[in-house]
Order: sequence, then structure tokens, then C-alpha cells
Amino acid sequence: MRVLFVEDNDVNRRVVKEMLRAGDVDMYEAADGVTGLEMIEVGDYDLILMDLRMPLMDGMTAIRHIRARGDHKSALPVIVITADDGPTIDRDCLAAGADMVIHKPVSMTSLFGAIGATLAQRGEAGGDAVMLG
Repeated sequence: MRVLFVEDNDVNRRVVKEMLRAGDVDMYEAADGVTGLEMIEVGDYDLILMDLRMPLMDGMTAIRHIRARGDHKSALPVIVITADDGPTIDRDCLAAGADMVIHKPVSMTSLFGAIGATLAQRGEAGGDAVMLG
């Protein structure tokens, strides 16, 4: 499985990369929404993990750009990973096109649970396998 994690914090990227490695998932990294969109343009990913607050382009804007694409990549599963906890944050992310929202700090259980549930909900192969991470 190939996952793109769009997150501006190096430490957060390293922590999630180690978690994903334990589940035999290949993680690719972008430090902002603009770079994330550029990587989606040229790369093939099975799932995107997206932070919300980043320089150059925030996560919700990046998700809207992904959903507005005119090709198969517009349907890529997107899971938001955020420290934001406002009363409408989950609803706002889902309205922007996210499949699921998990809140920091992220645990292996919450990360692999979200990935497995998102893939299973979409009926994509491998959903059960990543839940075991």
C-alpha cells in the first residue's frame, strides 16, 4: 500500500512513518498542500493522510482540489489527521471531501483503524490487512 502524508511537521511525519512501516505500508511525504497536490499529479497512491494547518495551502483547500480533479485521482481516499478540535471540525472536513477524521495525538490503533475502515467502506482490497498493523 502506498500512502501520501501531507503534513508540515517533521516529527509528526516521522512518527506516522514508523507506525505505517510496522504495517508494511510505504509512506511518501509532502510538507504542504501545494507539494501534496503536485505529488498526487505525478504519483500513484492508495490513500492520502492530510493535516489541516500547513503553509502555502491548508488541508481543506487541498482536499477540495483533489475532489475537483477530473480523473480517477479525485476519488482517492483522504483521512484528515488534525490537532484541531473545534465543534464543527469533523463535519467541515467531511463536507470538504474527507472520508474520515482522526485527532492528534495519533495512535497505531486509531491510524490503522481509520485506514482499514476507510478502505472497507469504499470496498477496496486490503482494508482488513492494514487494520492488523
